[in-house]
Amino acid sequence: MEGNFTGKDVYRQHFAPKDYLKMYYSFSSGNQEESNVLKFNLKSLHKAFTLDGMKGDTLLDIGSGPTIYQFLSACESFREIIASDYTDQNWEEMERWLKKDPDAFDWSPVVKYVCELEGDREKWEEKEEKVRRTVRQVLKCDVTQANPLAPLVMPQVCCMTSLYCLEAACQDLPTYRSALKNIYSLVKPGGHLVLMTALKNNFCMVGQHRFFCLHLDQEMVNSAVREAGFDITWSDLTATQFTQTFADSSGMYALVAQKRNVM
Repeated sequence: MEGNFTGKDVYRQHFAPKDYLKMYYSFSSGNQEESNVLKFNLKSLHKAFTLDGMKGDTLLDIGSGPTIYQFLSACESFREIIASDYTDQNWEEMERWLKKDPDAFDWSPVVKYVCELEGDREKWEEKEEKVRRTVRQVLKCDVTQANPLAPLVMPQVCCMTSLYCLEAACQDLPTYRSALKNIYSLVKPGGHLVLMTALKNNFCMVGQHRFFCLHLDQEMVNSAVREAGFDITWSDLTATQFTQTFADSSGMYALVAQKRNVM
């Protein structure tokens, strides 16, 4: 089942970063389902970057939104991180946190949780500073373009992350497959993709606004990733769901894939 697609202009006009962060990323908000989803995300990233030792020079995050949680494990493994998003308000919200603006979202409970996974909860302030030093750029990104970073042309990166972005940006399965091929072009041969997807999701709420999500199952994701030119090396699936009034997903899916040297 698919609802009405949310176009780019609607995101620019109505996507409210602070509402999004409060609804989905506040451990203390009382929304247990959202906390469980966030913990699944953080544990998956901890596995990829800390336990499995994925590392390199540059990590590019596609569709960062206003969030920084995806950088908390990766900042220990990469010399620099480049964030990207489509909307100005998301860049601005991220920049507030990077610049220690008093009005920025408080990520400290999330940072402490990741530090606890790493074995030292008390080093959370050092972790925050490490993220701020490592995130070097925040770029404009549109995954539906052949070069998602156009007009910028940049060297291919050794690792790319994309969390819950493509299913929001793509109106149908062919567009989703095309978007994966577009981001494939930004990764070095042998480089890695870390992808997270909300499965069988049709919408998500941000404040009072309803936003489209492409309905995908696990095999649709796997097939599109392989067709784009990646080999899946690890994956995990959880039945953890968002609160039904926030989104209607059946679970979260995380995978790590490696770009083939030859298509």
